Amino acid sequence: MYVCGVTAYDLSHIGHARVYVSFDILFRYLRFMGYQVNYVRNFTDVDDKIIARAGQLGEDPISLSRRFCEEFHRDMGYLHCLPPTVEPRVSDHMPQIIDMIKQIIDNGRAYRVEGDVYFSVDEFPQYGRLSGRNLKDNRAGERVAVDSRKRNPADFALWKSAKEGEPFWESPWGPGRPGWHIECSAMSAAYLGYTFDIHGGGMDLIFPHHENEIAQSCAACDKSNISYWIHNGFVTIDSQKMSKSLGNFFTIRQVIELYHPLALRLFLIGTHYRSPINYSNVQLESASDRAYYIYQTLQDCEEAVCLQNEPSLNDNLPTEIDDMIEKFNDVFLYSMSDDLHSADVLSAISDPLKTANDLLHTRKGKKQGMRIQSLAALEKTMRNVLDVLGLMPASYHEVLHELREKALKRAKLTEDHVIEKINERNAARKNKEYERSDLIRKDLAALGIALMDSPEGTSWRPAVPLAMQEQFAPVS
Repeated sequence: MYVCGVTAYDLSHIGHARVYVSFDILFRYLRFMGYQVNYVRNFTDVDDKIIARAGQLGEDPISLSRRFCEEFHRDMGYLHCLPPTVEPRVSDHMPQIIDMIKQIIDNGRAYRVEGDVYFSVDEFPQYGRLSGRNLKDNRAGERVAVDSRKRNPADFALWKSAKEGEPFWESPWGPGRPGWHIECSAMSAAYLGYTFDIHGGGMDLIFPHHENEIAQSCAACDKSNISYWIHNGFVTIDSQKMSKSLGNFFTIRQVIELYHPLALRLFLIGTHYRSPINYSNVQLESASDRAYYIYQTLQDCEEAVCLQNEPSLNDNLPTEIDDMIEKFNDVFLYSMSDDLHSADVLSAISDPLKTANDLLHTRKGKKQGMRIQSLAALEKTMRNVLDVLGLMPASYHEVLHELREKALKRAKLTEDHVIEKINERNAARKNKEYERSDLIRKDLAALGIALMDSPEGTSWRPAVPLAMQEQFAPVS
């Protein structure tokens, strides 16, 4: 599997997060199904955008790119994305890139113009087979300045001659650097060969990047073939694609400053990966609330089981629990095997969660036979599925604490302040000042802090702020 990586010149935004979370789930699921997966994800560390940004900052382009590659690794760690098998960088693969360009020229599919090399689309009749575009459309929709030296306006650069002050490498055509598209063809061939299973990336890469990759790879080797091209949908804001060029983006760091990374991951996989997903604080609040409910339930299960000194799971479970677990596992396997319908899995987890809470907290549930064994089996089943989805924390206690801390930060409160308000409310209730008691509860609920009364006292948990509760469809 080859997935196009980032052009490393800035912090990654949540559009990038969606790409790499989507393919991380594919990677995890294929391994769960028993495949040995060679996952290659590149870094573009030589590019016009990198050179421009380095010029603005007065920094060496390669050094700047290396710095943002490390920042990207941190973001992927926050989002629980597993590291790929290998992460090649363009600057380390100039010999392979130059060799591929030579091969394309030798096969009569590219031509030299002074120090530049262009791919000739007229020499590749299948051009457009991935995107469904024809050359007439390409000419009409060109976004780059027309170069009169090209034989066809749709021809694209394989090698660019060096410009003053820019990094360059020596080549048979003079000093220069590769065009954007050739790098992925060369690096995928270097690690996976010309024929491999899966090539992926965002939907915006279908044309021209992946279309040009097909043309280059086939021009270099006529046996080149990729079995599956997989593209994820955009993250949108007000129905517009989120992108740096439009300036309507949020970096991953900005989002996880206020929302837990696992809540962001839950939000991203709550919609099928090929569909657009609209970003909003309301959706993040919903995902955070759902995450808290999931992890609180699993922690309660774990604690109840631990109190029983690790009950045996070999005993026969009640039929209804066995049936529920079997049904949930069937939905998981069917949905994930059917083009990674992770949203259906997240919806299906509602039943085991509800059953677990009934066994934990209701009078009827507490009287059920094999109750602890049932809780242990439900927790293990849900944990295994969440692990494949990349949603398992290091510990339930830790993630619940972090979700609470994020909620306090969004509310601009401290825990001491919340405890103070709980004490005020308790005093008001004791004095039968019920209007004041209700107002304290409502004021905290407006900020996303829900109070919960029990025989042991009053506690709090994060919740969707009152004003937002009518705006969202809950994340299933």
